[in-house]
Amino acid sequence: MNGRYARRSFSAIVVALVALSMNPLPAQGAAVAFPGARPFSLIVPTTYNKAKPAPLILALHGYTSSGDETEKYLQLASVAEKKGILYVHPDGTQDGAANRFWNATPACCNFYSSKVNDDAYLMNIIDAVSKRYNVDQKRIYVVGHSNGGFMTHHMGCTHSNRIAAIASFAGATFDDPKSCKPTSPISVLQIWGTSDATIAYNGGDILGNTYPGALKTVASWAKLDGCSSKIKASKTKLDLEAKLAGAETSVSYFDGCSAKTMVELWTIHGGVHVPTLARNFASKVVDFLLAHPKA
Repeated sequence: MNGRYARRSFSAIVVALVALSMNPLPAQGAAVAFPGARPFSLIVPTTYNKAKPAPLILALHGYTSSGDETEKYLQLASVAEKKGILYVHPDGTQDGAANRFWNATPACCNFYSSKVNDDAYLMNIIDAVSKRYNVDQKRIYVVGHSNGGFMTHHMGCTHSNRIAAIASFAGATFDDPKSCKPTSPISVLQIWGTSDATIAYNGGDILGNTYPGALKTVASWAKLDGCSSKIKASKTKLDLEAKLAGAETSVSYFDGCSAKTMVELWTIHGGVHVPTLARNFASKVVDFLLAHPKA
């Protein structure tokens, strides 16, 4: 993949996300601003009770996108409100082309050699929210799409002691297994479309930097989590893509993982990089996360 094609492919994502952003915002709790050099807002569910620990979810956007656009696409806010989850969808910084990005892995998507430490920024969000609110430290989760999916894997590899589970949508882990060194088991959900022309289901490269495909990504996590060596096919079928007929998504998994963790792959057969999501997409992802707290 040459540089011009890579940037054009990522930029094309914006068109789809802008169209999706015309949908009205779902019901959600109050937004609380956290100022600073890199400010962010926390959405606090109306049912929040400081006497009861609440889960926390961070949702990370793709290259050229933003936290607000990604929320309008994934529609996590209404699920967070319903289930009493503290929720943040922050912004990455802008690169040399004024596109927002996360400094995630060698493949994606620090195209201008920025020195930004997004790892520290995201951990600061977790720490800052935990200081002001009663966060359940066994139920901290990170979700990401595309570049945000790559960053989600980065956070899982680096902060498995704090993060209970991750859900990456169209974003891979490090291609070099030595770059992922979790200190404790972590549950992983990988979601990927087989017709993704931007981040290929079977793996590829961006500007010469390779990334693993869907199966290699989950297999690497299964090894780290001490799961069984063979992936299994579930009888469960999911309908996650609104424009594809029937239950187009197959579910496969590794079992026998340490500390009751789980590694799953949801394959959207015929799914593209920014598929039209079914209404139950957010609830299915959140249900996976909540079912896998830190042991």
